[in-house]
Amino acid sequence: MAVITFLGHACFLLEEEGKETIIFDPFLKENPHTTLTAEQIKADYILVSHGHFDHIGEAYEIAEANKATIISTAEISFDAQGKGLNAHPMNIGGKFNFPFGWIKVTLAFHGSGIAGGHACGFVVNYYGKNIYFAGDTGLFSDMKLIGDTNLDIALLPIGDNFTMGIDDAVLAASFLNTPTVIPYHYNTWPIIEADPEEFKKKVETKTHSKCVIVPAGESYTF
Repeated sequence: MAVITFLGHACFLLEEEGKETIIFDPFLKENPHTTLTAEQIKADYILVSHGHFDHIGEAYEIAEANKATIISTAEISFDAQGKGLNAHPMNIGGKFNFPFGWIKVTLAFHGSGIAGGHACGFVVNYYGKNIYFAGDTGLFSDMKLIGDTNLDIALLPIGDNFTMGIDDAVLAASFLNTPTVIPYHYNTWPIIEADPEEFKKKVETKTHSKCVIVPAGESYTF
């Protein structure tokens, strides 16, 4: 069984006993939802959706400590390689096989946080389970195509202002038509305050998905 642990903001750990561990957007040091440090994280792969400080976070420190591979856009990956780190460059629409399955890089409508780059999301096939991590994004209709990937879980931002708010994220859930939705990118700072219970109620009223609210530091097994 795969386990996904929410570390707050947009940071998730994906793991299965005896298999590779993946961390998404490892923002730790200034993340009020976690006390974990980069030194405490054990990961084989680090997925970085874009270069803003609250997403790239401690990716480079974790990569160095674990000899882990950063998977991101070409610009971030080449920057990491230039600092002597392991990185696999990808870009939007690209797909590549890894020991755990595959990753496809998706659109995300947001700033890149790095010159010349793009923000992105990821569909991760992890030992047969398909997880969509939307990254920081607004709503876009091509999410309907991402939903054709037979997703098991969609991780969606709900905090508004910088990303989708609750109502747009509900519409995103309807486009994706996934069994399970988990919200993130909310209540880190006052500007992105949002009620996950409101999101859950609307998702389960207006879509065919169930919404699982995972408190920071807790896990969901699927």
